[in-house]
Amino acid sequence: MSQTGGQSVRTRPAGSARALSEAYDTALLDLDGVVYAGGHAIAHAVDSLETARSGGMHLAYVTNNALRTPQAVAEHLTELGIPAEPSDVITSAQAVARLMSDQLPAGARVLVVGGEGLRVALRERGLEPVESADDAPVAVVQGFGGPELPWGRFAEACYAIARGVPWFASNTDLTIPSARGIAPGNGAAVEVVRIATGAEPQVAGKPLPPMHRETILRTGAERPLVVGDRLDTDIEGAFNGGVDSLLVLTGVTDGAALLAARPEHRPTYVDADLRGLLGGQPEVEPAEGGFACGGWSASVRGDALAVEGEGAALDGLRALCAVAWSEAGEGTCGLDGEKALARLGL
Repeated sequence: MSQTGGQSVRTRPAGSARALSEAYDTALLDLDGVVYAGGHAIAHAVDSLETARSGGMHLAYVTNNALRTPQAVAEHLTELGIPAEPSDVITSAQAVARLMSDQLPAGARVLVVGGEGLRVALRERGLEPVESADDAPVAVVQGFGGPELPWGRFAEACYAIARGVPWFASNTDLTIPSARGIAPGNGAAVEVVRIATGAEPQVAGKPLPPMHRETILRTGAERPLVVGDRLDTDIEGAFNGGVDSLLVLTGVTDGAALLAARPEHRPTYVDADLRGLLGGQPEVEPAEGGFACGGWSASVRGDALAVEGEGAALDGLRALCAVAWSEAGEGTCGLDGEKALARLGL
């Protein structure tokens, strides 16, 4: 680790002699790509989470998706074999509702462009959802509304924003995974309103501080570990919150993206899936010409990354991360890692 501007710049994944489920009191788990995908539990998720919970780790589920209520999310998790209560679920709808309630008077009318999760969160914070710009709203809030959200909702938001009311957004994820592939997320919908109005919303969701604040307030975590699959939301959110993170490779991030990660996108730990919670993490050590982890050593050869050895492919990836991040420093690594990743089968 090095220092720049008061922030630590991670130059290699960390090791842990203790199981992560013992070293941290709370796992702040992303859902899509971590716990489930396309409505089905990801391999090893159910058993891993049950083992972590039975060992005393508190599990909290943190999602940028503002469409569903915590009750609906908890019911879905329970159906998958992961017992959960609504209080275990934290959504960007809750984070944006708190952000708004800090700025608006109790009972204020808010024009909602989104789904039931957003309306429920607003009511919990003492705000009144309305449907039209002609209902005298004092603010506009936008959250993911699903594929059936009518186009006219964007027009209502634009009319109200043009009259000068503040605009809030639960999150700005451009995409969202679905059973059929990648679909437009709330960020894409936010761009529609941004283009039409020229305005800028206040955003609450990951990776921004309001979401981390909401999560800590609701969980009471003292030693939290963020667990996610996305560098630009989960891992950057952990970085912004000053807490450790575990990247699992069951979602959108692949080896190439990890090697090219900027400082705020570099996770503390890297593992294949949620089984990574149940054990320690291997140390990545300096070695001649580079770094070593397990049975692998990594180095720079010309304008490319190279890896040699044998053993668990993840150890080779960890060693490659150390070389790439050390070479990049405060920037991104431009060295070619394609052959090295292919050598690991990644």
